[in-house]
Amino acid sequence: MSLTYSRYLRLEELLALQQPLSDGPEHDELLFITIHQVYELWFKQVLHELRRLQRCLEANDPPSALATFKRILTILKILVAQVDILETMTPVSFLSFRSRLEAASGFQSLQFREVEFVLGARKPGMLRHYQEGGDDVERLRAALAGRSLYDSFLTFLAAQGYELPREVLARDPSAPPVEHPAVRQTLVRVYRDDPATREVCERLVDLDEGLQEWRYRHVKMVERTIGRKPGTGGSSGAQYLQSTLFQPLFPDLWAIRAEL
Repeated sequence: MSLTYSRYLRLEELLALQQPLSDGPEHDELLFITIHQVYELWFKQVLHELRRLQRCLEANDPPSALATFKRILTILKILVAQVDILETMTPVSFLSFRSRLEAASGFQSLQFREVEFVLGARKPGMLRHYQEGGDDVERLRAALAGRSLYDSFLTFLAAQGYELPREVLARDPSAPPVEHPAVRQTLVRVYRDDPATREVCERLVDLDEGLQEWRYRHVKMVERTIGRKPGTGGSSGAQYLQSTLFQPLFPDLWAIRAEL
């Protein structure tokens, strides 16, 4: 039997995964499920690209790194655009099936949490929201223990010939990035005298800004849909999401703006 488009993409299994639980079912539940399943597919692809990006930076391969940045940034634009589709669902439409979610919430997304950890937004306390001893917790622990994108960037700077202190290059990878005077001094030199390396730096800033844009749109979508009600997964809903805003992933790259 020859391979067909449907079999290659496993469309029969894929299209059977959208299973509304509401009576009827409620019209907009299919949209809600579809959007969130598509988000998870894009998160999977972003993780795939981030791992490649880290390899490219650590191998001192700027052209491949820049191409990978472009793909990740384009995917982030798609993630933001999907919020527009979700916002076509009114609060009344969502409330018609919200109780069917029980404790299920996007707050529990394993893949998005892993994306955050790889990018350096490391909050070990988040592991308490996943079943202890399960595969999800082990996967997140591995992401916490591994090098973040920022660590890969520091390795790239060193490979470009920039001297960085030992405590910077050998820092604890489980800790989030923090500002460091020596890194800022190096980055100021890069921005003033090294356009090629500066290009990589600017793509990191684009990535940071792109994730912030998605977070902001997510907050406003939640406020628009449920207001200040608690989230279904036990979070504080919009209040929790607002607390994630304006927290830079790469603080040194923002701090130097006042020094150039």
